[in-house]
Formats: sequence, C-alpha cells, structure tokens
Amino acid sequence: MKVTFLGTGTSQGVPVIACGCEVCTSSNPKDNRLRSSIFISSPAGNIVVDTTPDFRYQMLRARVKHLEAVLITHSHKDHIAGMDDIRAFNYFQQGAIDIYATDFSQNVIMREFAYAFADFKYPGIPEINLKTIDDTPFEINGLTITPIQVMHYKMPVMGFRVHDFTYITDANFIAPEEKEKIRGSKVLVLNALRKETHISHFTLDEAIALGRELDVPQVYFTHISHQMGLHDDVMKELPDGMALAYDGLTLEI
Repeated sequence: MKVTFLGTGTSQGVPVIACGCEVCTSSNPKDNRLRSSIFISSPAGNIVVDTTPDFRYQMLRARVKHLEAVLITHSHKDHIAGMDDIRAFNYFQQGAIDIYATDFSQNVIMREFAYAFADFKYPGIPEINLKTIDDTPFEINGLTITPIQVMHYKMPVMGFRVHDFTYITDANFIAPEEKEKIRGSKVLVLNALRKETHISHFTLDEAIALGRELDVPQVYFTHISHQMGLHDDVMKELPDGMALAYDGLTLEI
C-alpha cells in the first residue's frame, strides 16, 4: 500500500493570503502546504481521504487517473469544498463515486452540494453515491477500513486505520477506547497545528506526547499552520521516529 500526502496544511494553507511571515515567504517547497488530504493506492484501488478546496490541483499534481472511493473525516469546508471536482472521474469512469461519511457529514454535503441531489439533475453535476459509516469497520474492494472517532473541540471527526497505517486529522482529544484502535500501528499520522495551545487541535507537544503514549514506531504530523515555524527548523527539534509530513511525501506501508 502506498500513501501520498496530497496536502499537509491547515484550513488556510501555507502560504496564507497576504501574510509576509518567514514561513509564508520561504523558498523551501516543504513550507508550501495545500489543505490536508492523503491518497491511498493499493490492490483494492485508489482512495482519497477528504476533498479539500485544492482537490483538483492535488489530483493533477499526483497524476491520479482513477478513483474508487473518498473517505470523509468531517464536514468542515477545508475537507469537503472540492467535492464538485469528482465530476472528471464520473466522466472518465462512467459512474458515480462512493463517498464514505457519517450521517452528520452527509447532511452537510447534501446541503452544500444540493444540486447534486436535486430531483432534476442538471447535466454535468457530480455523481455522488453516499455510503454511511459509523464506528464499525467496513470494506472497500476487500480493503478493511477501521474508523476511529476523535473530537475536534465539540465536533466528532473520523480518523481511519488501514492495516498498519492510521490517519487522524483535526483532533484535540481521543478517548481511551479509540486509542486502543490505534495501538499496534506502524505508522501514525496526527494533526499538530502549531506550538501554542489551540481550542480544537493538538499542539506539537501534545501530538508528540500522544505518539509516545501509543508507542507507534513512526509518527508524522500534518494539518500544519504557518505558526508552527519553518519545516527544517522544526524537524531539528523532533524526537527520533517523528517528523513533519510535507506535500508530496510518499510512504510504502
């Protein structure tokens, strides 16, 4: 299984519009971050986690030619806003795309993209086949996906474990029983917004502590703000087995 980081930035991306800080003006490509999403490629097919506002460009940059399914972590705009652009896959694959989401997220998707669910479907609208998920493991073409519910302040968000790989974004609390679903992973991706306290995201120190608590051999941090600091500087501060993810990073799991 191959995992590609399509984006590793927070909701505003990096650089942030109109910001002149040292991160936003950095010449290091690793300091440029699209909104957070990953691409999973396996014998079961191609799966994307979240359709960000950058979805179109992310698909072009990663040269994705076929898509079996989309997993939605939650319904905030930076995780669903690009869903209209699945139209290209509808056209070339001649069929709807399965979108796996909780009931709550589905309600938001149907409201935000109401035209895709109208009785009269205008030609060229995205063809979406909503699949309801909860905390029960499910399969996509034989690939088992284990949902992990985390809290984004007061909002439930779904993380996902696929074999030895776990992906969690937009969280600042994980209940003990959900942590048990993560244990045994070889790779954990975890959100770490910045170093300072935030109401709905783990800080870098909190994410490091959680990686240590769960004893995962390799931890990558994502959903990173420009407030975190320069990629190369932060990397020097991290413990062994922990790293900032960056756009385009590819893992073989």
